[in-house]
Amino acid sequence: MLLLQQSAQAHLVTTGLGPVYDGIGHFSLSPDDSIPVVALALLAGLRGKAAGRGLIFQLPVAWFVGGVAGLVANRAPIDPLRCVSFMAIGLLISADAPLPDLAVMAIAVAMGFLHGFLDGSGFAATGLGKGMLELLGIAIIIFVLATIFSALVVSMRQYWLRIVVRVAGSWIAAIGMLMLGWALRSAH
Repeated sequence: MLLLQQSAQAHLVTTGLGPVYDGIGHFSLSPDDSIPVVALALLAGLRGKAAGRGLIFQLPVAWFVGGVAGLVANRAPIDPLRCVSFMAIGLLISADAPLPDLAVMAIAVAMGFLHGFLDGSGFAATGLGKGMLELLGIAIIIFVLATIFSALVVSMRQYWLRIVVRVAGSWIAAIGMLMLGWALRSAH
């Protein structure tokens, strides 16, 4: 068995169902992508219906555009920025920051572009066509997750449920701090 080795592709997920499903599989198995999307949906839900509606359309588009830029640029990922986005969103949720809808949208676009760029640069090895289809799969699953989680929070009427969401935000910020420490330690 040791003589029958094959090449490993740790970052690229292949489902055998095609590149769109490969993108969905990659996103679903990457907590460094899926948790910030859920966190942004929680933040938008805390801010209300308008912020939630804006998020579900702007975040997938920003992620896709950033991913295409990453495919074309073919740069190495910048992991500390990914970790900082985790912490920032988690802190905003835990503080229940009274952000205007426009600020939530600006954060969503910036984070979507950053994470999309990092994913796109990782998909560059697959080629432009297949990489764009994988990014399309990611955009689809982002739309679904953002819709579900922002609607869930918007529908919460009891105050204690908002506190539960804020506690989740503090955990997201803590995960970001752990990831940042790990990324900085790995860089040295």
